[in-house]
Amino acid sequence: MELSEQELVRRQSLQTMRDMGINPYPANEYVVTGYSKDIKANFEAWEGKDVTIAGRLMSKRIMGKASFIEIQDSKGRIQCYVSRDDIQEPVEQATGNGQQATGNGQQATGNGQQATGLTVEQQMYNVVFKKLLDIGDFIGIEGHVFRTQMGEISVHAKKLTVLSKSLRPLPIVKYKDGVAYDGFNDPELRYRQRYVDLVVNEGVKDTFLKRATILRTMRQVFDEAGYTEVETPILQQIAGGATARPFITHHNTLDVDMYLRIATELYLKRLIVGGFEGVYEIGRNFRNEGMDRSHNPEFTCMELYVQYKDYNWMMSFTEQLLEKIAIAVNGTTKVKVGDNEIDFKAPYRRLPILEAIKEKTGEDLSQMSEEDIRKVAIRYGVEGTDKMGKGKLIDEIFGETCEGTFIQPTFITDYPVEMSPLTKMHRSKPGLTERFELMVNGKELANAYSELNDPIDQYNRFVEQMKLADKGDDEAMVIDHDFVRALEYGMPPTSGIGIGIDRLAILMTGQSSIQEVLLFPTMRYTE
Repeated sequence: MELSEQELVRRQSLQTMRDMGINPYPANEYVVTGYSKDIKANFEAWEGKDVTIAGRLMSKRIMGKASFIEIQDSKGRIQCYVSRDDIQEPVEQATGNGQQATGNGQQATGNGQQATGLTVEQQMYNVVFKKLLDIGDFIGIEGHVFRTQMGEISVHAKKLTVLSKSLRPLPIVKYKDGVAYDGFNDPELRYRQRYVDLVVNEGVKDTFLKRATILRTMRQVFDEAGYTEVETPILQQIAGGATARPFITHHNTLDVDMYLRIATELYLKRLIVGGFEGVYEIGRNFRNEGMDRSHNPEFTCMELYVQYKDYNWMMSFTEQLLEKIAIAVNGTTKVKVGDNEIDFKAPYRRLPILEAIKEKTGEDLSQMSEEDIRKVAIRYGVEGTDKMGKGKLIDEIFGETCEGTFIQPTFITDYPVEMSPLTKMHRSKPGLTERFELMVNGKELANAYSELNDPIDQYNRFVEQMKLADKGDDEAMVIDHDFVRALEYGMPPTSGIGIGIDRLAILMTGQSSIQEVLLFPTMRYTE
């Protein structure tokens, strides 16, 4: 492995520390008593008090016997003042036995120069702090909180401890008038080296803290409603519950091909059959399809199923859920996404899909034959129409002409039966189903049904899906005989919904792509 000059210097510093009796990677616990954000927010309570902080060294300004450094901990950054004459104890050995790192007054520099006339503490400042500590190293500081003459809240260091030596230099982000430039901003590098991105780029960590708030709020709403969080298989012998291409793997012991799940739906509905009032799962799904700013091969989805409910109830419940999440994440129902301000305040518009197409294009598909709809699809640039049934054609026409136009939250309802094989037939509109998709900022965010619980109808729908597969539709569903058997034991009226967590995180954090809300998005492999 070829090392840069900086990396060689850091390795030399590492060895010098070890020669001095300092373990750069100590194993003993380091007890932190304060964090940067809390100290700054409650300075009056902290002023003059002793504190122990720890974090990554992000800047160092040495001015002879005194220096100012900046420490970045898990909550932010804080300045520290380090004076050679105020350091009361040397850096401890990794054993935690309190022995002085130099031990016997031997040469502290490790390069043959004598430290004559300086105390051990001063030697430690001159050598370890000034010469051996680098930007990116983890250190611990014990001291007291004060405010500098310039008015900056800081920690006056009395003791320093080396906690971890970094061997690669961090990219330096420069600022002018508060604006970052010449930084670590190449998307390819940022996504591949998220660990660096999180350290040097402000706001990145905040995005993932907000994502955690989304999940925490969602769980809280479901738990308070009395619904149960469950886990279902990721490895499945039938990839069901959605129309998508699966990843295929092989189980050696059973000698069978298996699939990474494309949805959790069919297993969750089995649990409704088993007697749960409501169940939900937040977990990874996998679809062997395209990658772009809105899609990643593995993604997080939440699916919820509640007995004795229908899709009308689910629309109202979803409005309330998203409104609560928006307030929890941002303190308001309004979120800025690019040039658009999206308001998650309930209620949302409800619009049948065929009416949406007519509204946007003037085309009335409700009375058209499959062939006439195919001609419309071709006219609007849909490709591969010869392999599509009526429902798929309508879905593609909607995608080409309508989907991107719905910026504010809008429920698109009442989909044709051909594109909704797991959905109950509409109670008053023949040929349609009780299904909705929630569109926000031009993308689908949620998909929900009044769930089909007629086992005979469900089996026939699966058969129709197999016919579509014979025509070349590689996303058509396969018959899941065990699921049909479960329905034959009886499933109560049920409503279910799936919400894409990654897309929800994009919206709630105002990001522009799915890669910005995935800690480690899928990337092409490189050594």
